[in-house]
Amino acid sequence: MPDHPLLLEIGTLARLAGDAIMVVYREDFDVEMKSDLSPLTAADLAAQKVIAAGLASIDPLLPVVSEEASQLPWEQRREWSRYWLVDPLDGTREFIKRNGEFTVNIALIENGQPVLGVVLAPVTEELFVAARGHGAWWQVQRDAEWERISARALANPPVAAGSRSHGGSSELALRRLLGEEYQLHPLGSSLKFCLIARGSADVYLRRGPTSEWDTAAAQCVLEEAGGAVLDLTGKPLHYNRGESLLNPEFLAVGDAGIDWSTRLREADLP
Repeated sequence: MPDHPLLLEIGTLARLAGDAIMVVYREDFDVEMKSDLSPLTAADLAAQKVIAAGLASIDPLLPVVSEEASQLPWEQRREWSRYWLVDPLDGTREFIKRNGEFTVNIALIENGQPVLGVVLAPVTEELFVAARGHGAWWQVQRDAEWERISARALANPPVAAGSRSHGGSSELALRRLLGEEYQLHPLGSSLKFCLIARGSADVYLRRGPTSEWDTAAAQCVLEEAGGAVLDLTGKPLHYNRGESLLNPEFLAVGDAGIDWSTRLREADLP
């Protein structure tokens, strides 16, 4: 099992947030639209409340950036070397569809890199946790034994995880990157990263916008499983880079031994 005490504490907090989400999931609920036209439900807010209280009890002075909280200006954030980065409910569209493909994401960022990550799938109770230097771990359901996970060498044909509700991974771009033969596995939320981390998929190419809280926790899981998350120049994804909290387009991979920088350059993605 994970030997990092904070991992288990944050994993327990994610499960509490997941419990709050599931209370709403089992009932009829309303959907609001935020200013960016993304959906919001009572489950997002319930999970935010649980996580904010839990993180404050662990370290009341450590800043928190969360999708469902007001964001401090860059003039303040630029001074941060360590903070929490949270998405209380990643995949609200999947939540609304009730297909189970949504997650709770909690990451600890140090100097622009995720050094601790926890991803919970509330419906299945799968919990993925990782900390820098401590490996990536999977608990298939609550109270189950922990299993250490590893990404695999690039399969032939490769399996590409793709977004369930967002476009962006075009067939042409994937063919240029992977060759003509590949399999596509659509999946919602940060579960795509976790699918790669446990050796069931090979890549996830994301074209179009994502926010930093969408990726940080799962990036830590994938990196500790032996994979990588790279921008389209081949550099690792970093956080708190400036005023915007949007990520560049990126490629998540399981086989970090491949020269993906060269592949990306030669693919000349459209």
